[in-house]
Amino acid sequence: MTDPQSVAASGEAEAADWDPAFSRYDDDRLREECGVFAVFGHPDAAALTALGLHALQHRGQEAAGIVSYDGRQFHSERHLGLVGDHFNSASVINNLKGRMALGHNRYSTTGASSLRNIQPLFCDIDTGGFAVAHNGNLTNAQTLRRDLISSGAIFHATSDTEVILHLLSRSKRRRTVERFVEALRQIEGAYALACLTDNMLIGARDPIGIRPLVLGRLGEAYVLASETCALDIVGATFEREIENGEVVVITDNGLEVHRPFPRRPARPCIFEYIYFARPDSVVGGKTVYSVRKDMGAELAREAPTECDVIVPIPDSGVPAAIGYSQFSGVPFELGIIRNHYVGRTFIEPEQRIRALGVKLKHSANASVVRGKRIVLIDDSVVRGTTSKKIVQLMYDAGALEVHMRIACPPITHPDFYGIDTPSKSHLLAATTDVEGMRAFMGATSLAFLSVEGVYRSCGHPVRDPQMPQFSDHCFTGDYPTTLTDQTGESPPRELSLLAE
Repeated sequence: MTDPQSVAASGEAEAADWDPAFSRYDDDRLREECGVFAVFGHPDAAALTALGLHALQHRGQEAAGIVSYDGRQFHSERHLGLVGDHFNSASVINNLKGRMALGHNRYSTTGASSLRNIQPLFCDIDTGGFAVAHNGNLTNAQTLRRDLISSGAIFHATSDTEVILHLLSRSKRRRTVERFVEALRQIEGAYALACLTDNMLIGARDPIGIRPLVLGRLGEAYVLASETCALDIVGATFEREIENGEVVVITDNGLEVHRPFPRRPARPCIFEYIYFARPDSVVGGKTVYSVRKDMGAELAREAPTECDVIVPIPDSGVPAAIGYSQFSGVPFELGIIRNHYVGRTFIEPEQRIRALGVKLKHSANASVVRGKRIVLIDDSVVRGTTSKKIVQLMYDAGALEVHMRIACPPITHPDFYGIDTPSKSHLLAATTDVEGMRAFMGATSLAFLSVEGVYRSCGHPVRDPQMPQFSDHCFTGDYPTTLTDQTGESPPRELSLLAE
């Protein structure tokens, strides 16, 4: 979770804190912020939470943490690294006692990757202990933070999530839920929150539901998770998505629902379908895998070309490539083999060796591409550096033609809601037209899926320009909330009403 006023600059600085061998965007992929998972009312709450975090590992690989409560005290384990590196032993899980637990996977877009920023964050307030795990990004966090510090607040972390704890602690409301709602009414941006106290589990989504959160049941226990794939791994049944603007409170008496905001149409992040969610998750009633296949089919309909074989850039390009192949009738082949055992901490000793870095992760399957006209399918292009290297990889393997097809529109605007995109000046599509991008990559041809094609793939015949069905600002520049930290402007009247 980053200083939103300086996304690219602070992001690169944070990356240097933990991985000096790589520039933050050298791998040319989008990075999402976090995954949350929580269990209430199960004797194996911490073990289940560790499993849930395993399923959500793709949402954040920098750090993981679990907080539990055993009826007398809170217990916490927070570590830099992957879930399996630390939550893989009985001794660790046994230290996390209790029938309720809250977990978090982190990829930092606000706040450096350091121990103090690992979530769940915990504090003691006069109503008791309170732990919070956050997926998203607050677009007025820096403004609130300055105001809080000027009035005497002392911050321990640099994460925007800590702002929520300060707002909660300063509330004069008597009940914890009332304090929490009062804090929500002061924040802007995107959030899916799971919170744990000594007697309740709280879940909340921002008023337009940009970031995801789902509710499940495991016997009598309740589960909150960022994606349905995390419910599947623990054997929980999917109940429903937490609605936009909804706050759910789970206690021993069951579940109660609060709706502290006026009803608004939901605008979930379109990138959950395009890239972030695991293919076996269900989002908005649709499996992510089927939507990505449909995106590939739409891409084949919009941008056909004469070719011999369809090749995905693994792993995220695979479903779209299958869809493209099925629609076009051109064979699908694994022309690129990905090495799954290369981490981002590989140290490349000098620049001439660093240029070979793409081969650490991707190898050409030369027997598939040699002498062929191939279509390369990927889910997105950020800086284009990886695309350029893979196009050359295909030529080096003997491909006659390399046609790039991207299963989403050009990314022309940065994100401020939890996707770690570079500044606009570092987005290839923001500074170069499609022909310029093609020339940069060295591809025979290049085409992107249209915004309308994305909407059709998601089951919407058209994009409503007055009230889009998704948060698609990375393609359109249509930001769905105020961006106070970026503009310095206060919310418009219609949004400020939410705080009254």
